[in-house]
Amino acid sequence: MGLVKEFKEFAFKGNVLDLAVGVIIGGAFGKIVSSLVEDVITPLLLNPALKAAGAENISKLSWHGVTYGNFLSAVISFFCIAIVLFWIIKGANNIIKKDKAAPAGPTEEQKLLMEIRDILKNKSL
Repeated sequence: MGLVKEFKEFAFKGNVLDLAVGVIIGGAFGKIVSSLVEDVITPLLLNPALKAAGAENISKLSWHGVTYGNFLSAVISFFCIAIVLFWIIKGANNIIKKDKAAPAGPTEEQKLLMEIRDILKNKSL
């Protein structure tokens, strides 16, 4: 019974549950970003560029039997995903900065209390 109790304490700690939720949300977010790149950005930006370069089907590019097209496609996809994530995080950071208001200065009451404190400090010296 001790092993079951230890496992229960481990499995239901806040950190483990938070990590599990983070992994699940991260996986879902990864699918959203992949879909954005594959279904929106690639057809709008990458396909016209590949057609202009004459490499419409990049995955079939090969050189002496080495199909480097899949690797090239993965590298391009990585950079597209990295750029999209950069834009998303930059936008989120801008929203967070706007939400944080500048700290308010001291109130009149606090100013008076600080003046009293300073006067008392000077008199005690």
